[in-house]
Amino acid sequence: MPPLVEPGAAGSLALPLVLVIALPALGAAVLLLGGRRTDAWGHLLGTATVVGSFVCSLWLFLGILGRPEDERQITQSLWTWFSAGEWTVDLGLLYDPLSALFLLLITGVGALIHVYSIGYMEHDVRRRRFFAYLNLFVAAMLVLVLSSDYVGVFLGWEGVGLASYLLIGFWQHKPSAAAAAKKAFVINRVGDIGLSLGVGLIFFTFHTTSFDEVSALTSEASAGVMTAIGLLLLLAACGKSAQFPLQSWLLDAMEGPTPVSALIHAATMVTAGVYLIVRSQFVFEYTDAARTAVAVIGTITLLMGAWIGCAKDDIKKTLAGSTMSQIGYMVLAAGLGVAGYAYAIFHLVAHGAFKANMFLGAGSVMHGTNDDVDMRHYGALQKAMPVTFITFAMGYLAIIGFPGFSGFWSKDRIIETALAENLVLGLCALLGAGVTGFYMTRLMLMTFFGEKRWEDDVHPHESPKVMTIPLIVLAALSVFGGIMIAGDWIKKFLAPVTGEGEAHHLPVSPLVISLVVTVVVAIGVAVAWMLFGRREIPREAPTDVSPFTRAGRHDLYGDAINDVLVVGPSKQLTAGLATFDRAVVDGGAMGTASAIGGLSAVARRVQNGFVRSYALALLGGAALVLLALVAVSFA
Repeated sequence: MPPLVEPGAAGSLALPLVLVIALPALGAAVLLLGGRRTDAWGHLLGTATVVGSFVCSLWLFLGILGRPEDERQITQSLWTWFSAGEWTVDLGLLYDPLSALFLLLITGVGALIHVYSIGYMEHDVRRRRFFAYLNLFVAAMLVLVLSSDYVGVFLGWEGVGLASYLLIGFWQHKPSAAAAAKKAFVINRVGDIGLSLGVGLIFFTFHTTSFDEVSALTSEASAGVMTAIGLLLLLAACGKSAQFPLQSWLLDAMEGPTPVSALIHAATMVTAGVYLIVRSQFVFEYTDAARTAVAVIGTITLLMGAWIGCAKDDIKKTLAGSTMSQIGYMVLAAGLGVAGYAYAIFHLVAHGAFKANMFLGAGSVMHGTNDDVDMRHYGALQKAMPVTFITFAMGYLAIIGFPGFSGFWSKDRIIETALAENLVLGLCALLGAGVTGFYMTRLMLMTFFGEKRWEDDVHPHESPKVMTIPLIVLAALSVFGGIMIAGDWIKKFLAPVTGEGEAHHLPVSPLVISLVVTVVVAIGVAVAWMLFGRREIPREAPTDVSPFTRAGRHDLYGDAINDVLVVGPSKQLTAGLATFDRAVVDGGAMGTASAIGGLSAVARRVQNGFVRSYALALLGGAALVLLALVAVSFA
């Protein structure tokens, strides 16, 4: 396996590498510290900083393309962050093919979301603060993917958690938004414990947390230690990437403004867990148990997300269930080892474009329908919102894997690899593709086709150009993103980080598998057409539904399970501790105080302030001393 980092001087690329993070971080600082004085132009500054960061990312990408494969890693140490004894942590940056793709995704899609937000948040009185939080989110994610050390990753990891809390709960006047922000924050703390313990175990084992140094030492650690590290990193990934069993926060996160949903689901937060696993491939390559756990978790989540997507009437929550499922595909691919790392990133990048496209398209639909999110209140919107419809359709064709679109190439590669490595996982991935075709076709039919079902006071209309232009760009990326697979380019490009691996052998040709996947997807599309395209869709959701649908509507009872397993016992433990505090701790303190108070009351009777009483006490004491001396002399 090749070393993770090859020595290389930053050279002319040093300044852009720093600017990638510095620009959005500076934008966030100016907008937060400048206050209301920046209200008039804050949204423009926030957008310009991310656009500038994208330009730097593109410059860096083009710069390493011209280099030999073994010189495509750039390391840059900014300063010593802290030291303890012999342990020194430098705040260093690592730019290699993996971080290069993430930078293009984060800043490119992030810039389009910023442009879209100028129109979407136009009438919000706190728009400047919103853009400050967006800048903070982007800067934190960039720190995460550019750090050369696990401690630096943890810094960005926590910054992403803070920014997501601020953005999900941005409309905190809504109790549901405030609750969703707290839920996301608390559940992610569970994953953060996994990362902190994992980093601690890495340091205890290797006496360093630097990627390149740990990569060079992994062969010296025991299998048990490597498995423990891998499982702790997987726990961290489950929190950020909303994988089972820490997935329940993701659908509630839809309470935030729609651009936040696009940023979280496409370019930043949920991709962090996939990045952590792939970046830590030198750990997972030494532990089959942890790698198998990664693949199983991804498979479970991709089926759960697809199930939820089939049952939701809220357009954003349908897309959120879809995100769970698609991230599950990426985690599954990462769990397949060297054979799947590159395809996990391929699907991640492709998904970043078409999912941002669809989330922003959903925001455009809401913008034209008085912020209604219920798809049962839509229908026939393709004529009222033609640009939104066409661009959304491009994302739809990409996600279901229509031949030629980006999702077709990326998802098929994952399914092929899964079938070659493990038949059961491969069949589950194939089933997920069919269910994706069903629920996404359901969304399209309920939203854009059929008879109109909106109220008389709703007048659907196309969004302004500042919102539709980003949709057009993302739609184009949804169509042409598959170019990354030409000549297996992405696998060769990522080889210095992920390794090349051996070609997997299938009993049939990849063309046959692609045909099978396409047929399975077509079956899902046909079933959706029969249920929702040929029938009238009621404006109110029916109550006499199957247990399957009911479970999907309740997010597979994830909250109920958490209440039973975590929230309920936590409340009982808290109540018990409160009782102990009152009865034992407070009781002991108050009892001691009462005893001292009683003794003080008795003492006060002696200290009455009368001289005659003190003289009598002195005489009595002298008499007692005299009697004691007499008794001793006769003894």
